[in-house]
Amino acid sequence: MTWTLGTDIPALLDDGCPLPLDRPFTTAEAGAEGVSRHTLARLVEASLVRRVLKGVYAAAQLPDSILCRAQALALVTPTDAAAADWTACWLHAGIVAPGDHLHVPPVSIFRAAGMGRIRNQICRSGERAFASGDLMSVGGVMVTTPLRTAYDLGRLAPRDWAMAGLDALLRMGRFTHGELLDGIERFRGHRGVVQLRDLAPRADARAESPGESVLRLRWTDLATLPQPEPQVGIRLPNGREVYRIDLGVRDLRFGVEYDGQEHHTSPKDVEHDRARRNDLAQRFDWQVIPVTKANVFGPHRDIERTLHEGIREARRRQGGFRLGA
Repeated sequence: MTWTLGTDIPALLDDGCPLPLDRPFTTAEAGAEGVSRHTLARLVEASLVRRVLKGVYAAAQLPDSILCRAQALALVTPTDAAAADWTACWLHAGIVAPGDHLHVPPVSIFRAAGMGRIRNQICRSGERAFASGDLMSVGGVMVTTPLRTAYDLGRLAPRDWAMAGLDALLRMGRFTHGELLDGIERFRGHRGVVQLRDLAPRADARAESPGESVLRLRWTDLATLPQPEPQVGIRLPNGREVYRIDLGVRDLRFGVEYDGQEHHTSPKDVEHDRARRNDLAQRFDWQVIPVTKANVFGPHRDIERTLHEGIREARRRQGGFRLGA
């Protein structure tokens, strides 16, 4: 049965249209549903449908996202192609590379070694050797598994964001820290394996954000300081946990927290954080220092100095006078 666009053009396509509204589709799929090339061209002209790739379209209301682009590529790319790196990390764990939250990034998609790269406007591509068990399907898209994605990001991403990616993928619970470490040597001689050997032992599923991951990396780089414990629970005498500190040293009652822009910048957030840290100091004798992106990232960061000074002060406090001690 042929479907055509009538004279009463809707605001958006609805269930009365036979085209998929929740995923991309090909010209051939549209034809199979009775939508001719001429009608499809009219839908594009009316901005009811957008062209994603040559021969691949999506309803206007379908958000342009990494998943949408990966699904579009899956319709027209060879079966030996797989999404990898940050695309795979986003599909698995919802974490993207730095700056990619500001726009939809190109899809990272690779073919088996010797098969050539894919060339189009929405992907970055190349060749990569995949072993048996390295690939799986997510939303109809062939993608590297969480463990293989961790190895690739740990080797190939810039150091800070490699750490963030390793933590995020480990946090999913799809592989253990031991499994991550056991597979490192399969990449002996591969590009970036030295970085992977350095970072994988430090990966920790308890990190709750990329900022926390990089803060911990900065701290663990300082070998002369006591090493931090992530997500330190502060409990009442009855055992009930009342606070959790991003990173801390229990023996010194010293902690550092990463205040990201999303949850720590409004006046209400600032007042809540101030009251919380005052209570930690007064009731629990914990010194907790907040740091931000400017402290941890960039050429003017001062996190190393902050950590050294904070630890020194925390050690002095251990021998200081305390009322009632």
